[in-house]
Amino acid sequence: MTLPERLPRKLPSIFLSHGSPMLPFTDAPARTFLAGLGQSLPRPDAIVVASAHWETFAPEVSAVDVNTTIHDFRGFPRQLYELHYDAPGAPGVAREVADLLKAADLSCSIDPQRGLDHGAWVPLLLMYPQADIPVLQVSIQTHLGPAHHLRLGRALASLRERNVLVIGSGSFTHDLSSFRGQGVNEPAPDWVNGFADWFDDGLRRNAMDELLAYRRLAPHAVKNHPTDEHLLPLYVALGAAGATPRVTRLHASATHSVLRMDVYAFADIDDVAGATLVADAKGENSTL
Repeated sequence: MTLPERLPRKLPSIFLSHGSPMLPFTDAPARTFLAGLGQSLPRPDAIVVASAHWETFAPEVSAVDVNTTIHDFRGFPRQLYELHYDAPGAPGVAREVADLLKAADLSCSIDPQRGLDHGAWVPLLLMYPQADIPVLQVSIQTHLGPAHHLRLGRALASLRERNVLVIGSGSFTHDLSSFRGQGVNEPAPDWVNGFADWFDDGLRRNAMDELLAYRRLAPHAVKNHPTDEHLLPLYVALGAAGATPRVTRLHASATHSVLRMDVYAFADIDDVAGATLVADAKGENSTL
């Protein structure tokens, strides 16, 4: 595929919380929101997803003609394994992503076989159910931490000018060890909301130094994120919006009490058209 050279307005980059693989079958506010998000954004020519579920030592990008669906989980109902999201790939865009990362002094290799893990296909199944937009993934490097992923996202920023939607897919909170069979819509406890409120405040203030040091500064940080991987995609999406991003929380809710399902849009602060796109997409609702 060939991307346009430049558009008069840029797409925002998006961080979303993908939740359980069962989200497509779950009656929850986050599912309802994601099911409407794709329609509220201009249609992209391609989608790049940084998912918490593709971890590699150094950056890699997927480049296939047609994506396969990776069911990277066990113990769920049969109906989940029957879901498929066979969206086209975008090998040409993958090569551009690799070149952008290399130009930013980040190594990047191309994986010609990998399909879409559930961090990518679960939300995309809700956002773009026709599976007709080319999709590729870029891997994360959990051992390198937030600053590396902010840098990785900044290397991808120019893609937004060419109608490529950059998505970071993770979870705003992710302490699965605290799941005790809580109901789908059971409210989040204070230690979950306290962390989410701290992070939301830091994003709105563009307090980058604090956000990069979240594990040391945020309340209950290590409890909410025993490991980094589900928050690192947020830094990729944040970086893709440039050095001074305009931050908009599009959605806030919790599923099963301990998983905050917040969704954010990031646009250049001086990009009036981009800010309008975010405003058009905004549908923030809270069940907290």
